[in-house]
Amino acid sequence: MSRSWSDLPTERRVAVVALGTFQVSLQIAALVDIRRRPAEQLKGRKATWVAVSFINTFGPLAYFKFGRRR
Repeated sequence: MSRSWSDLPTERRVAVVALGTFQVSLQIAALVDIRRRPAEQLKGRKATWVAVSFINTFGPLAYFKFGRRR
């Protein structure tokens, strides 16, 4: 059984939009940081972290946790 967008309760629609906005914002922040940060400050190649950032929400979180040198 498939449900359409209009079948969802308002609270669920708001939650889906909020989570989608969060995910896209997090990915944009990761991509901007990767672009601006010198390669020497990254653990690994920039191209690898760009690819990882496209893995749902976990990719950008992994980049911010493990991809940057302190």
